[in-house]
Amino acid sequence: MDRVLQVYRCLCDESRLRILNLLREGPLCVCHLQDVLGESQVKVSKQLAYLRRMGMVEVTKRANWRIYRIADPVPPLLEENLQCLQDVAAEEKCFLEDLEKLRQMDTTAACLPDSCLKPTTS
Repeated sequence: MDRVLQVYRCLCDESRLRILNLLREGPLCVCHLQDVLGESQVKVSKQLAYLRRMGMVEVTKRANWRIYRIADPVPPLLEENLQCLQDVAAEEKCFLEDLEKLRQMDTTAACLPDSCLKPTTS
Protein backbone atom coordinates (compact mmCIF):
# COMPACT_ATOMS: atom_id res chain seq x y z
CA MET A 1 0.00 0.00 0.00
CA ASP A 2 2.90 2.41 0.70
CA ARG A 3 4.03 2.16 -2.94
CA VAL A 4 0.54 2.98 -4.20
CA LEU A 5 0.39 6.04 -1.95
CA GLN A 6 3.84 7.17 -3.15
CA VAL A 7 2.75 6.94 -6.77
CA TYR A 8 -0.41 8.92 -6.20
CA ARG A 9 1.39 11.57 -4.15
CA CYS A 10 3.76 11.92 -7.06
CA LEU A 11 0.93 12.25 -9.58
CA CYS A 12 -0.97 14.89 -7.61
CA ASP A 13 1.38 17.68 -8.73
CA GLU A 14 0.59 19.66 -11.91
CA SER A 15 4.25 20.13 -12.90
CA ARG A 16 5.00 16.42 -12.59
CA LEU A 17 1.91 15.54 -14.63
CA ARG A 18 2.94 18.00 -17.31
CA ILE A 19 6.45 16.50 -17.38
CA LEU A 20 5.10 12.95 -17.69
CA ASN A 21 2.77 14.08 -20.46
CA LEU A 22 5.75 15.51 -22.38
CA LEU A 23 7.94 12.47 -21.76
CA ARG A 24 5.23 10.27 -23.27
CA GLU A 25 6.43 11.78 -26.57
CA GLY A 26 9.96 10.47 -25.98
CA PRO A 27 13.20 11.32 -24.15
CA LEU A 28 13.81 15.01 -23.44
CA CYS A 29 16.61 17.12 -22.06
CA VAL A 30 15.94 19.19 -18.97
CA CYS A 31 16.46 22.28 -21.14
CA HIS A 32 13.56 21.29 -23.41
CA LEU A 33 11.25 20.59 -20.46
CA GLN A 34 12.27 23.91 -18.94
CA ASP A 35 11.42 25.80 -22.15
CA VAL A 36 8.04 24.14 -22.59
CA LEU A 37 6.98 24.51 -18.97
CA GLY A 38 8.34 28.03 -18.63
CA GLU A 39 9.94 27.08 -15.32
CA SER A 40 13.44 27.45 -13.91
CA GLN A 41 16.03 24.71 -14.33
CA VAL A 42 16.07 24.23 -10.56
CA LYS A 43 12.31 23.66 -10.33
CA VAL A 44 12.21 21.28 -13.31
CA SER A 45 15.23 19.33 -12.05
CA LYS A 46 13.66 19.05 -8.60
CA GLN A 47 10.47 17.60 -10.07
CA LEU A 48 12.45 15.21 -12.26
CA ALA A 49 14.50 14.06 -9.27
CA TYR A 50 11.28 13.29 -7.42
CA LEU A 51 9.91 11.32 -10.40
CA ARG A 52 13.19 9.45 -10.62
CA ARG A 53 13.18 8.52 -6.92
CA MET A 54 9.68 7.13 -7.41
CA GLY A 55 10.93 4.99 -10.32
CA MET A 56 8.80 6.75 -12.91
CA VAL A 57 11.59 8.19 -15.04
CA GLU A 58 15.16 7.31 -15.91
CA VAL A 59 18.03 9.63 -16.73
CA THR A 60 20.95 9.49 -19.11
CA LYS A 61 23.91 11.83 -18.70
CA ARG A 62 25.73 13.36 -21.64
CA ALA A 63 28.35 15.99 -20.80
CA ASN A 64 26.42 18.69 -18.92
CA TRP A 65 23.00 17.52 -20.12
CA ARG A 66 20.53 15.16 -18.48
CA ILE A 67 18.10 13.34 -20.73
CA TYR A 68 14.95 11.98 -19.07
CA ARG A 69 12.46 9.40 -20.26
CA ILE A 70 9.66 7.29 -18.86
CA ALA A 71 11.06 4.29 -16.97
CA ASP A 72 11.53 1.10 -18.96
CA PRO A 73 9.80 -1.15 -18.24
CA VAL A 74 6.97 1.13 -17.21
CA PRO A 75 5.76 0.19 -13.72
CA PRO A 76 2.20 -1.22 -14.06
CA LEU A 77 0.57 1.40 -11.82
CA LEU A 78 2.30 4.17 -13.77
CA GLU A 79 1.22 2.61 -17.07
CA GLU A 80 -2.42 2.65 -15.97
CA ASN A 81 -2.16 6.26 -14.88
CA LEU A 82 -0.37 7.31 -18.07
CA GLN A 83 -3.32 5.90 -20.00
CA CYS A 84 -5.63 8.06 -17.90
CA LEU A 85 -3.32 11.05 -18.39
CA GLN A 86 -3.46 10.51 -22.14
CA ASP A 87 -7.27 10.74 -22.04
CA VAL A 88 -7.20 13.88 -19.87
CA ALA A 89 -4.41 15.46 -21.95
CA ALA A 90 -6.60 15.33 -25.04
CA GLU A 91 -9.06 17.69 -23.33
CA GLU A 92 -6.96 19.77 -20.92
CA LYS A 93 -5.70 23.06 -22.36
CA CYS A 94 -2.30 23.20 -20.59
CA PHE A 95 -1.38 19.67 -21.72
CA LEU A 96 -2.35 20.47 -25.31
CA GLU A 97 -0.38 23.73 -25.23
CA ASP A 98 2.68 21.93 -23.82
CA LEU A 99 2.57 19.34 -26.59
CA GLU A 100 2.19 22.05 -29.23
CA LYS A 101 5.22 23.95 -27.85
CA LEU A 102 7.21 20.73 -27.85
CA ARG A 103 6.27 19.95 -31.46
CA GLN A 104 7.44 23.41 -32.54
CA MET A 105 10.81 22.93 -30.83
CA ASP A 106 13.96 21.53 -32.38
CA THR A 107 14.74 18.64 -30.04
CA THR A 108 17.45 17.28 -32.31
CA ALA A 109 20.08 19.42 -30.59
CA ALA A 110 23.40 18.00 -29.42
CA CYS A 111 21.91 17.07 -26.06
CA LEU A 112 19.68 14.38 -27.61
CA PRO A 113 21.72 12.05 -29.83
CA ASP A 114 20.54 8.46 -30.32
CA SER A 115 23.32 7.24 -28.03
CA CYS A 116 21.63 9.00 -25.09
CA LEU A 117 18.69 6.67 -24.88
CA LYS A 118 20.22 4.22 -22.40
CA PRO A 119 19.71 5.15 -18.73
CA THR A 120 22.55 5.57 -16.26
CA THR A 121 22.63 4.18 -12.76
CA SER A 122 23.89 7.34 -11.04
